[in-house]
Amino acid sequence: MRRHAKQSSNSPHTLKQCPSLISAVPQSSVLHLDTVIFSSWTQESELKNFCCRNILIILGFSSIMAVISLIAVGLTQNKTLPENVKYGIVLDAGSSHTSLYIYKWPAEKENDTGVVRQITECKLRGPGISRYAQKLSEIDIYLTACMIRATQVVPKSQHQETPVYLGATAGMRLLRIENEQLADKVLAAVARSLSNYHFDFQGARIITGQEEGAYGWITINYLLGKFTQKLSWLNLKPNEDSALETYGALDLGGASTQITFVPPNKKIESPSNALHFRLYGRDYSVYTHSFLCYGKDQALRQKLAKDIQGTNGILRDPCFHPGYETVMNVSDLYSSPCTKRFEMTLPFDQFHIQGTGNYQQCQQSILQLFNTSYCPYSHCSFNGIFLPPLHGDFGAFSAYYYVMEFLNFTSEETPSQEKMTETMEKFCSQPWEELKTSFGDVKEKYLSEYCFSGAYILTLLLSGYHFTADSWKNIHFMGKIQSSNVGWTLGYMLNLTNMIPAEQPLSTPLSHSTYVFLMVLFSLILVAVAIVGLFIFHKPSYFWKDMV
Repeated sequence: MRRHAKQSSNSPHTLKQCPSLISAVPQSSVLHLDTVIFSSWTQESELKNFCCRNILIILGFSSIMAVISLIAVGLTQNKTLPENVKYGIVLDAGSSHTSLYIYKWPAEKENDTGVVRQITECKLRGPGISRYAQKLSEIDIYLTACMIRATQVVPKSQHQETPVYLGATAGMRLLRIENEQLADKVLAAVARSLSNYHFDFQGARIITGQEEGAYGWITINYLLGKFTQKLSWLNLKPNEDSALETYGALDLGGASTQITFVPPNKKIESPSNALHFRLYGRDYSVYTHSFLCYGKDQALRQKLAKDIQGTNGILRDPCFHPGYETVMNVSDLYSSPCTKRFEMTLPFDQFHIQGTGNYQQCQQSILQLFNTSYCPYSHCSFNGIFLPPLHGDFGAFSAYYYVMEFLNFTSEETPSQEKMTETMEKFCSQPWEELKTSFGDVKEKYLSEYCFSGAYILTLLLSGYHFTADSWKNIHFMGKIQSSNVGWTLGYMLNLTNMIPAEQPLSTPLSHSTYVFLMVLFSLILVAVAIVGLFIFHKPSYFWKDMV
């Protein structure tokens, strides 16, 4: 027995190698041993089959989900470039000139923010339409060049469905104050002329200063994408508290200036300065005010009318360069409603302007245009007009930008007040003849007024609107955002064409980067699942070798 035990322990195959021993073992024991071995093998085989089937089911389910995800993402994101586009035309009839803008957008994306883009700008040759009050017959010729340009840009097949809007601003508001019937005749002549073209003319009207401020605010925030929140694919519901903060809008024209922004506490003490919008599912309480007669051209007229008092017909003006001289008719100076408060009988019909080029004295003269001694509210700008505490970033456009661009203040971040003051002092003191040599391509009328315009802008922002050293850095001088001019015209068209919805769109497409990432991820999952599944199906022994 000891010899048998030793053999059994030394060889796992003793029973097969030693038939004599097998014969010595009872037959019933051998049958029992075979049954146990076969049963163990059967259980192991069933376990392998069970696990293999489950793994293949999991892999198959993953493949199906990956395919479904690819199809879902593809259907929602893989939109072909739309062939169906729409156009809109807006004419900005300002006090000093008129500009025509043509906008284009995909018809399928009318309610997506940022899809409308400007494709053409055409500046009409000549002054603003208010100057044609006494020469109505010339309006047709005045509009012809830019309207012909519009017929060439917009496909002929879409002329009849392309809306045309004309909005007149402060120049016509002043004309209406002077002579309402004459203002109506100008608008009627413009409407007749524009109706001759085969576009869908929607009318010519004078927009209010409040509208001008509001549409400028809408334009800048629409182009910056501030109205809608980009939704991630993991967060499909926007959070009201995480909505993007809007920009304020600072607009400066020739006859008026506007300031529009959302106050921090939404409290507006003057109801006439309050606007309420619901855009893309969010409510906005907006402050806006338009200062008629405080555009840069009319402000200069006010200053001259104020300063000419008490002179002998010779005005030594610090806001013009040394050596600059010009003659102006008193009747022309007093022809604007903006100078009526300074009008008086003078012993001369003309006065002579001689530039002295002193920025500090120029600024002191401009300050006298702003009455800050009276405020019936908790906080005012000037002339007793309510102004909430300034809040957030501001985009300054139109004449703000054009003047600052000429003075080289727009090539980088907004310079400090000290830097701008230093630059203005040097610029205003530059002799007129030297300046003309340096800027020979600039019209003398514009060149002569840049000293005043720069000083006026700084005075208006600092003393009129009370920007401080801290809030000054939040002003951004803007000419264009992407390819679109910043101004009220785009907001005007968006409003009249109902392209800004009150509620947030039901779904927002993923960003391009997220879309590409998801497509690549799901594709890799699908490929990996297919490879592993085929490997397990054809060679399961390799898979189980490491697991047994």
